[in-house]
Amino acid sequence: MRKLVAFLAVILVFGMVLAACGSDDASTDGDWVQDVTILTGGEAGVYFPLGVAMGDIIDANVDGVSASGVTSGASLVNVVELHEKQGEMALVQNDIAYYALAGSHMFDDALEGFLGVATLYPETVQIVTTADTGIVTVEDLVGKRVAVGDVGSGTEANAAQILEAHGISYDDITVEYMGFGDASTALQDGNIDAAFVTAGTPTGSIQQLGATTDVRLVSIDADKIAAIVDQYPYYTGVEISADTYGLPGDVSTVAVQAMLIVRSDLPDDQVYEMTKAIFDNLQVLRDTHERGNDVTVETAQDGMSIDLHPGAQRFFDEQ
Repeated sequence: MRKLVAFLAVILVFGMVLAACGSDDASTDGDWVQDVTILTGGEAGVYFPLGVAMGDIIDANVDGVSASGVTSGASLVNVVELHEKQGEMALVQNDIAYYALAGSHMFDDALEGFLGVATLYPETVQIVTTADTGIVTVEDLVGKRVAVGDVGSGTEANAAQILEAHGISYDDITVEYMGFGDASTALQDGNIDAAFVTAGTPTGSIQQLGATTDVRLVSIDADKIAAIVDQYPYYTGVEISADTYGLPGDVSTVAVQAMLIVRSDLPDDQVYEMTKAIFDNLQVLRDTHERGNDVTVETAQDGMSIDLHPGAQRFFDEQ
């Protein structure tokens, strides 16, 4: 009888261990998630290097947590995967996070399950062309072959909104759906005339294109920028300096904000510690990419389009 009781006790303990190891969700009693996946974007963009750096910071500075940044489909895919608990943190555009919670634009239904941590840096909408296309203004895109981003992506939403502000619809251009990695190649090969790219500057694929091609960026007129910002308050007007890509002059355009979001069911104290680790080690981000210089405690709520996670809120309340 004693052997049977002992055997049942072992089975019970073993089952409890398996249950604990087999769940990657934050439990209701506040257990920390040990393996944290940070969803980023393509390797040619800014999300990937910064997300990897954030994973390294958390991994090195938060006890009991192993974190890593992984490549992904960027903003649209990232909010869906956090909603489905396929990751714990993600980099996204602030407008996409807003659309997801509202169930608008590219989202048929409202998504939930994620909250804000911090805004990071401006994601600039860049209208890229080459010198031989003759495209100088947004209106010059009419009748041209234009890459507007992947279908349903944040870049496509930006492209549609900017074109609309200029009285241009997709019927007025030949639309090509492709991300900026493929668009860069298509521009170089002469298969498209222009491409919309929403990313932190300098963008690697544009730099690479500029190494072999005479790249030009199209400015947006001041009155159109004012109209866009008035209609869509998550935009801001920005200037791209000429020396960013070796351009003939500065370029006026608009930007959204890159932001870090987290699954809403992660324990408050874990999110607090991860947020603190990132902001206590900002030099790592600055050493990783130029846009890391934009990440500061003082600007971390600029353009925040969704509610903060309580753990992140606690960190900023202490500052």
